[in-house]
Amino acid sequence: MTAFIDSHTDRFGVEPICRQLQFVPSTDYAARSRPPSSRALRDEKLEPEIRRVYGANYRVYGADKVRTQLRREGIPVARCTAGRLMREIGIPGAVRGKPRRTTTPAETGPKPADLVERRFRAEAPNRYVRTFSGFCYAAFVIDCFARMIVGWQLATHLRTDRALDALETAVWMRRGKLGGLDGLVHHTDRGVQYLSVRYTERLAQAGAVASVGSRGDSYDNALAESTIGLYKTELVRPRGPWRGIGELEIATLKVGRSVEPPAPAL
Repeated sequence: MTAFIDSHTDRFGVEPICRQLQFVPSTDYAARSRPPSSRALRDEKLEPEIRRVYGANYRVYGADKVRTQLRREGIPVARCTAGRLMREIGIPGAVRGKPRRTTTPAETGPKPADLVERRFRAEAPNRYVRTFSGFCYAAFVIDCFARMIVGWQLATHLRTDRALDALETAVWMRRGKLGGLDGLVHHTDRGVQYLSVRYTERLAQAGAVASVGSRGDSYDNALAESTIGLYKTELVRPRGPWRGIGELEIATLKVGRSVEPPAPAL
């Protein structure tokens, strides 16, 4: 109300405007003279920090991630405050697009049981990215406890080699830290790559136990779906179009390995 009165004072004067709006003039005068509130002072300090975090992360972070990053840096802020200030500043988080189906289920042969039952331990999704030279596909292996991508690979095909390369990286990283993978549950969707003989044999050699989600149930692979969705929303779409697989590999390396997908709704 005070801002409206300010914008029309030169033409009409304060008291005539207040009389028409049925607004007490003394309230307007008090609002002009009182010192800034503690909330206003806090907002003034937070706004540049929010702009900095937003700009440093591809301009795709929403309120949840901005808040998380600020708290990591020792700047306490509520999620609602971050969201309110982002709306006032006019910086929106990235919005996800429509999915494209790329998983081809294996129709024949026995399949491992679902040992995870949505209590996720590790995931390996495959999804696509469009480039000038055609589609390329991404495979990720995610450590659910550490919330890290411990293995990944891009390829121009959906053959088992791509998924195996990602798995080999993950095995190498985790063996170095854990000393072995005996008993680890490796959960995937029902794609043919992950049910192939070569892939399941490599899991057995590493001491991991295979697990697959039920057919047609996206929630059984929710962590992987969420992570790949963030990858495409925060890197692939805003930084594209991509000339080829090499350019995308370099960009993926720069992003880093830490991921914090939201908990799936069960």
